[in-house]
Amino acid sequence: MSDSKQRRSKRRGRGADKTAPKRQVFYHPIWNTLPRAEALSSDQVETIHETALRILEELGIRVLHDGGRQILRQAGAEVDEDSQMVRFDRGLITEMVAKAPSQFTVKGGAANRDLPVGGNSLMFGPGAGCPNITDTERGRRPGALSDFVETTKLQQSFDIIPKLGGSIEPQDVPVQFRHLETTRVLMTLSDKVPFIYARGQGQVMDAFEMTRIARGVDEETFRAIPYTTTVINTNSPRQLDVPMTQGIIDFAEWGQVLVITPFCLMGAMAPITVAGALTLSHAEALAGVALAQIVRPGAPVVYGSFASNVDMKSGAPAFGTPEHIQSNFGAGQLARHVGLPWRSAAGTASNTADVQGAYETQLSLWGCVLAGANMVYHACGWLEGGLTHGLEKFILDLEPAMAIAEIMQPLACGPDEIGFDAIAEIDPGGHFFAATQTMARYQTAFYEPLVSDWANFGQWTETGSKTATERAYEIWKRTLAEFEPPPQDPAIAEALDDFVARRAKEGGAPPVD
Repeated sequence: MSDSKQRRSKRRGRGADKTAPKRQVFYHPIWNTLPRAEALSSDQVETIHETALRILEELGIRVLHDGGRQILRQAGAEVDEDSQMVRFDRGLITEMVAKAPSQFTVKGGAANRDLPVGGNSLMFGPGAGCPNITDTERGRRPGALSDFVETTKLQQSFDIIPKLGGSIEPQDVPVQFRHLETTRVLMTLSDKVPFIYARGQGQVMDAFEMTRIARGVDEETFRAIPYTTTVINTNSPRQLDVPMTQGIIDFAEWGQVLVITPFCLMGAMAPITVAGALTLSHAEALAGVALAQIVRPGAPVVYGSFASNVDMKSGAPAFGTPEHIQSNFGAGQLARHVGLPWRSAAGTASNTADVQGAYETQLSLWGCVLAGANMVYHACGWLEGGLTHGLEKFILDLEPAMAIAEIMQPLACGPDEIGFDAIAEIDPGGHFFAATQTMARYQTAFYEPLVSDWANFGQWTETGSKTATERAYEIWKRTLAEFEPPPQDPAIAEALDDFVARRAKEGGAPPVD
């Protein structure tokens, strides 16, 4: 046998040692231990903040929801019913934002699923809200309920994703029933924190009741503890539509988590400069946070920011760009300036799970992490600027997310790790493969990749010369085949089925425009 084959044989034999200790990891919660990157001076942060207050005070924001305008008027805002414009005294904004908690915990379906938000907490969320889905076996297609089931199973299977997201829209389910079917999937296939779309009070109330059924809590408990989250997107520039305003009111009243996120594309829905987009986004986020606190002081809210630029040749959104990353740095500074936990997003404009998709996602992901975001949305699976969710892309994106989680682990630096005895054991010019320290630790010392193949060229060729995308395909297929839902009282599933059947018979709940 050749030397190279002997080395490969020994390496395989070591990997097959079933008696050796295995590396155990659980990537939740993650605490961000890195210094925060900053794009702005403290004076510039203050100037942007003051300009945002001036925008709200002098220019205002259009609120299309009649009840929302009434709530704001009663709180002291200036409302023009003819134009539906609302102007806020800066003192009102400052007072209301100060009432929002800087940290809170969202309750999961199991003790180890609780989600801390704020401070140094860090979580990665899946690519969400996509109308299409793709994989190498079935190609690109409109999302269906069966796809929603698969993406939920994949999210449940990897603890690096602690909070569920609606990865795709199941377009084979009529919109008045879609929230019932998707919420049932989330509640029966996962015990992680669920996501609920704010698409009208009827749909939100149905989803809240289904959450209470699944978690076994009454209305009083549900109002006291956050169990769910939603995203509120302003209609930049300077507008809150009816379902988003209603969503702020409903989630705040029930004490559930609002992630208030302006989506500002520089040169399209926002000024073409990073500073201008940050200023507009900051103003819109503060207005949403203020409304939530007027409805219920102390309601859990997350300051959201998702600003990037467009391709000025086509008008298409771009992600993972230098401007996207700079905006993350600035948004983090602004969120800390007002003392709120905050959400950002990764992403890519790539149309497939290729190198562009990888580097744009990773650049934007690192931008969020270095900026100190507590919630990083669209970290796994997002393609085409959010038009498509990719199954191979989801698996591929898990790798850098898990590597970042490993980086955040405390670095052991005791006497054994510093290793004087290990160094003394090996003669100059020797090697540490058989050192006492190495033999005691080799099974658990290093991060074990999910997708990456660290074999040499010969081994890689012998096993089929598979690309990372091909390996990702095999991983999601195997994960779905081996999936087992978390344990749940059968009576809960039965109660959810009964609720869905009753509400479907009653006509469901159409979304509100």
